[in-house]
Amino acid sequence: MSAVLDHHDHAHDDHDHHAPTGWRRWVFATNHKDIGTLYLLFSFTMLMVGGVMALLIRAELFQPGLQLVNPELFNQLTTMHGLIMVFGAIMPAFVGFANWMIPLQIGASDMAFARMNNFSFWLMIPAALMLTGSFLLPGGAMAGGWTMYAPLSLQMGPSMDAGIFAIHLLGASSIMGSINIIVTILNMRAPGMTLMKMPMFCWTWLITAYLLIAVMPVLAGAITMTLTDRHFGTSFFNPGGGGDPVMFQHIFWFFGHPEVYIMILPAFGIISHIIPAFSRKRLFGYASMVYATGSIAILSFVVWAHHMFTTGMPVTGQLFFMYSTMLIAVPTGVKVFNWIATMWKGSMTFETPMLFAVGFIFVFTVGGLSGVILAVAPIDIQLQDTYYVVAHFHYVLVAGSLYAMFAGYYYWSPKWTGVMYNETRGKIHFWWSLISFNVTFFPMHFLGLAGMPRRYADYPMQFADFNAVASVGAFFFGFAQVYFFFFIVLPTMRGKGEPAKQNPWVDEGGKGAEGLEWQVPSPAPFHTFETPPKLDATATRVIG
Repeated sequence: MSAVLDHHDHAHDDHDHHAPTGWRRWVFATNHKDIGTLYLLFSFTMLMVGGVMALLIRAELFQPGLQLVNPELFNQLTTMHGLIMVFGAIMPAFVGFANWMIPLQIGASDMAFARMNNFSFWLMIPAALMLTGSFLLPGGAMAGGWTMYAPLSLQMGPSMDAGIFAIHLLGASSIMGSINIIVTILNMRAPGMTLMKMPMFCWTWLITAYLLIAVMPVLAGAITMTLTDRHFGTSFFNPGGGGDPVMFQHIFWFFGHPEVYIMILPAFGIISHIIPAFSRKRLFGYASMVYATGSIAILSFVVWAHHMFTTGMPVTGQLFFMYSTMLIAVPTGVKVFNWIATMWKGSMTFETPMLFAVGFIFVFTVGGLSGVILAVAPIDIQLQDTYYVVAHFHYVLVAGSLYAMFAGYYYWSPKWTGVMYNETRGKIHFWWSLISFNVTFFPMHFLGLAGMPRRYADYPMQFADFNAVASVGAFFFGFAQVYFFFFIVLPTMRGKGEPAKQNPWVDEGGKGAEGLEWQVPSPAPFHTFETPPKLDATATRVIG
């Protein structure tokens, strides 16, 4: 701890030279930039772990018959792939972006609760070890689907308990991170930065943090009830004791649907920075973007049972959830309209961040439209639990959340590392990812329409061709992300590349990326904005 204490004592001296060194810097990290880096590295590691599971699933499904794994292990892989990608890859990555960027964007010196920030990160390590290590427990890993539906979750072996404990830890981490983000944004903005002058990424994260605080305890309640059913003789979800398995679905999806927006709203924030920067224009309809984000958050609480059209819901309920689901498409459509209007007649250039942002809009819209199709109850009853649903949510989560993260990485990494990534390699990564992603997941729409159910290790011959195409695409997509790490991320982390300017995204006329993060040197010093900056009228530039 001495290095950390030492750096606090000298905080007002030439502070940049008093960053802690060695392992203490990372274990005891309280600096928002270091914790942001830890989150991003952790999430990429989990992306690779979950990706290996996905490739095992696709290798098994390459052709009919059992190839590599037995059906029990197949179910474990599908379950763990979902849990690891949602709780280990997507969510921590966005928290990493929040840690890095929110203090820089609002002119704060750090996050509000620096030690709690450290604790919320380190809670994730034992949780991740428990999740991934559950394959070694008797009976193997959890195999009831990532949704952990009863009665399967009541019949699993000890891995279910390990999974419940891991999710509790991850939920606690999310709640602490959210409290930190809310207090930082509401209390630590630089003088002159009103809420309606705040960067969109901060807005989307502020709303996301409130969503997390609202719904993580709901998930905690559902899995705790499952735990007591398993070990303490209760019968919340056990029909043998008068319980109701469908009640678990209601509680789970009351968490699960806002969770979908928790994983996409920060992506909307990132895209809302990149599109204006490379269109050389201000964001079209800033206020409507803020209100649309808030509308999505509120509406996300009233659409949960559209996941449950086949549970015997009365027609009145089906109609309510059908219409409310269609309604939530409206504010999302507002966002897509605003991004396109921002690009309209802009002086666009297509560096890698802009390619990923435009790719995001295109492919995310495809996922959104298939979601509107699934909102129609009679259609959904046919497509429930088929590969059409798998295609839909991968278009939203991979082409949505993941593409936005790649866009954000290419956009902000010059500020993080002080060097420019290789533009040619970045474009190779984009086209490789875009093509292989669509080769993987677009055929799944047709598989679902033809009636292929998800989570099956085997299938009849009529589904063979599209499955073979999807499996080949999946391997290409997986290797694209390995390429990204070794040929783009690692060189920049080692400082190899052209030195980055303070703002690499402005043209000769001074138009391009705006915001306080571009007012500090590249790489961003260990401590920034120790005294609150004085801002100009737009709250995007420091004037003193």
